[in-house]
Amino acid sequence: MANTSTPKKPTAKKTVVAQNNGQAEKKQTGSSRIKVQKTYKIFINGQFPRTESGRYYPLTLSDGSIVNLCLSSRKDIRNAVVAAREAQEKWAARAGLNKSQILYRLAEMLETRSSQFIEELQLMGATKEAAINETETAIDRLIYYAGWCDKFNAIFSSVNPVSSSHFNFSSNEPTGVVTIVAAEESGLLGLISVMAPVIAGGNTCVVLASESKALSAVTLAEVIATSDIPAGVVNILTGTRKELLAHMANHMDVNAIYLHSNKAEEIKEVETLSALNVKRARIEFVSNWFEPKEENPYRIQDFIEVKTTWHPIGI
Repeated sequence: MANTSTPKKPTAKKTVVAQNNGQAEKKQTGSSRIKVQKTYKIFINGQFPRTESGRYYPLTLSDGSIVNLCLSSRKDIRNAVVAAREAQEKWAARAGLNKSQILYRLAEMLETRSSQFIEELQLMGATKEAAINETETAIDRLIYYAGWCDKFNAIFSSVNPVSSSHFNFSSNEPTGVVTIVAAEESGLLGLISVMAPVIAGGNTCVVLASESKALSAVTLAEVIATSDIPAGVVNILTGTRKELLAHMANHMDVNAIYLHSNKAEEIKEVETLSALNVKRARIEFVSNWFEPKEENPYRIQDFIEVKTTWHPIGI
């Protein structure tokens, strides 16, 4: 029997056509594209301005790529201190429970973006295991200090025995505006381990991030900007200690400074300049931020003032 079926015509390849401004164009499927490069900025008063100086410094990552980070100036520090001062009174007036909720919320948000922090820590030289450990410990440390926000007053306050017919109370107040020169060796955990107790105590802060591991600080600023932390409570700058350390230590509207360093010249400079307005200087060098002793309420006490009140009995 003869085959009477109609032979199939060879199918022609179709060209996908897209309309653009009334003209037909061939759609390029799977074509390469130029990746949008991130612009790294500083964080002041809840916003992301470029540095006033217009300068930057290059940071080479472990994959060979180079990113440009803002080289902050003295003017940037002044702007950040103004923002921190304006925010401090309202932040200090918040209830301890509310501060606790806000820090816990920040930890939640870090958890949702943990993969980004892990990737950036690897780009800054950490192994994958070390990056995961640092990110998870940083999140847990935020939760730890969130738990202390409404409890440290009960620990560090007291009713004092006196020989006269008075009640004598010692209570805690925040120091005020604190400048923080974060650990150079730890881009995320070292920063959070100092920043969290400072704001838990009702202070506001201006942070100089690690120069060589600044990506985590910039990403942390993005998380803070979309969290419940009010604008101005945390301000994060990038740049060099050589240029900015003196300005952070001698600013007359700063109440305290934290310096992570073991360099004699930096320590001497901070001790000398901070005495100009009798600001409190907390200087230390931590070799291992993962140790349990680096997670304690005495870091909150480092930046609180004790006020003693006398009240006559019977009045």
